[in-house]
Amino acid sequence: MKSDYKRLRLILGDQLNAGHSWYQQKDSDTLYIIAELHQETTYVCHHVQKVCAFFAAMQQFSSALTESGFDVIHLTLDDTEGFNDLPELLRHYIDKYQVQEFHYQLADEYRLRRQLTDFANTLSIVTKAYTSEHFFIDDAQLSQHFESGKRHQMEAFYRRMRQRFDILMDGDEPEGGEWNYDKYNRNKLKADDLSKVPEPCMFANDVSDILKRLERHKVRTIGDASPELLWPINRQQSLELLEHFCRSCLPYFGTFQDAMTDKLDPFGEDRQWSLFHSRLSFSLNSKMLSPDTVIRRVIEYYRQHSQRISLAQVEGFVRQILGWREFIRGVYWANMPEYRTLNALQANRSLPEWFWSGDTKMRCLHHAISQSLQFAYAHHIQRLMITGNFCLIAGIDHEQVDEWYLGIYVDAIEWVELPNTRGMSQFADGGIVGSKAYAASGNYVNKMSDYCGDCHYQVKETETDNACPLNALYWYFMDSHIDKFNNNPRTRMVYANWQKKSPEQQQAIIARAQQLLCKIDDL
Repeated sequence: MKSDYKRLRLILGDQLNAGHSWYQQKDSDTLYIIAELHQETTYVCHHVQKVCAFFAAMQQFSSALTESGFDVIHLTLDDTEGFNDLPELLRHYIDKYQVQEFHYQLADEYRLRRQLTDFANTLSIVTKAYTSEHFFIDDAQLSQHFESGKRHQMEAFYRRMRQRFDILMDGDEPEGGEWNYDKYNRNKLKADDLSKVPEPCMFANDVSDILKRLERHKVRTIGDASPELLWPINRQQSLELLEHFCRSCLPYFGTFQDAMTDKLDPFGEDRQWSLFHSRLSFSLNSKMLSPDTVIRRVIEYYRQHSQRISLAQVEGFVRQILGWREFIRGVYWANMPEYRTLNALQANRSLPEWFWSGDTKMRCLHHAISQSLQFAYAHHIQRLMITGNFCLIAGIDHEQVDEWYLGIYVDAIEWVELPNTRGMSQFADGGIVGSKAYAASGNYVNKMSDYCGDCHYQVKETETDNACPLNALYWYFMDSHIDKFNNNPRTRMVYANWQKKSPEQQQAIIARAQQLLCKIDDL
């Protein structure tokens, strides 16, 4: 490696995009730097598998660039422990190699983007910011689709995206005649369906050195650790996971995408945590795979195997990535940094201690949290309608909810976590993301899962001592916020049903809910 370079280029841990224009040609005057940073391990308490996955993927990306002939410095926590933060580290290497230019890709988290922008403004050398070249909608185009404080229709956005990028289109009309097949994608997983669940595609990446490094630097983490990491850490493994999804999961993905179970399959295997989901979110959010690559391959596979894969399966998957993922990012950047302070429902109760252990008698929450701690993963309905629903109807403080979600999931980066949690899940934004609060009683859980059958609590009861806590908490939540939701056409029927209850019933339910909230750590 030379002693001086013309330019220094920074690669962040979620910018592992081998297709970026930076790497289209080699330049001996350019030095790349990718670094494990103490500041990135402490802003929340992360799942140990999340930290290992990012650090291992960064190391793999650095090695791949080096093997391709690029000059790269890969710094571990051992190398960066003497620096207070990222700007101090960058200034050191800018001076050390006497570079004349500093290049960086726009960070996808507001916190990091602000930090890098402020740092670049202090430099006397040339600085240049690039886009990550990952998303369908470029940074400069986001303002054309999203406005601060305004509610946008995800469905309308999704249709525009389908048309603009010619995805599942037949001329100007949607392929199959319908834009959205969600009504076909809400099936409960029955006992006879468990045999259809494929064995999850998991890897055995050696992260023992990273675990030792985390211990050596006293990095505080949560969750179960293993020296063999199951998550993909390079593009090749990510593509392998994509192929597994197409081959083994796609035929039933849409049908059972909202389903939940804690039952073992007929062969006694632990497959219920993965079901038919792709689990590609870490590969996407770290940019080892592009959304375009994923969508095009899924559609290509569908066309090759249309005799056993219906359009509803594919459309449901495309909607999550082309629609929801891009939509959530637009909401994030249109509303930051104010979005982090929104608390429309004035939630302020402390997060129960069992969110960090799964030690609760509520079977649905026990399973969703325990699974999250074991695998750093839960699918979207578990996040929204199990853990998220409880936090919503119990009025849990949004800062604590955000920190839990941002820390516990391997794919969690603030641009995707915050609007999903504070917006969709907790309605803290007052309706910017969702048209209603996604509150539910135990009836929804019973409808979409088999959790309730073996639960300590009784899902059909509301006021008794052994009644499902979700039932009373749901009605208490709706009654407490009647001023906000009574005129919403999507919740008007709920209040009509509430008014049908006698005053005595209503008071008994409210008393039960208040009792539950007083002993929330013991549920």
